Amino acid sequence: MAAIRGRDTKPELVLRRDLHALGFRYRLHSKHLPGRPDMVFPKLQAVLFVNGCFWHGHSCDLFRWPKTREAFWRDKIGANIARDQRAIAALQETGWRTGVVWECAIKGRGRLEPATMIAAVANWLRSGESVLDLGGHSAATGQGD
Repeated sequence: MAAIRGRDTKPELVLRRDLHALGFRYRLHSKHLPGRPDMVFPKLQAVLFVNGCFWHGHSCDLFRWPKTREAFWRDKIGANIARDQRAIAALQETGWRTGVVWECAIKGRGRLEPATMIAAVANWLRSGESVLDLGGHSAATGQGD
């Protein structure tokens, strides 16, 4: 597990590059905010997490419970989910808008077209809406699974 990247993942780099090209400026992995969001947009009072479906227990085609060491994985992924929920709640309590872009929105069978995914995130950032949950197969509503 030491080789698993926690930052600068491919989905995160794709999102960062395209949002920057649209003129959005952000800070990376702020240590001063709960959950160390992947991207922080201070002027917009918004944070964005780019979550891997496996590590964060997303209910999509990319997530499967491992067949070996089941108790270990259920505890680990369950703790990740609980930690994510606490971080998002703490951010929202202090006035931050929170967005989650799931790995399945960027790759896999249900992925969104890149332009559609970036447009959904950009529209959310501009909108002032408090929550974004963007997973695969959610182009019509802008909301995730």
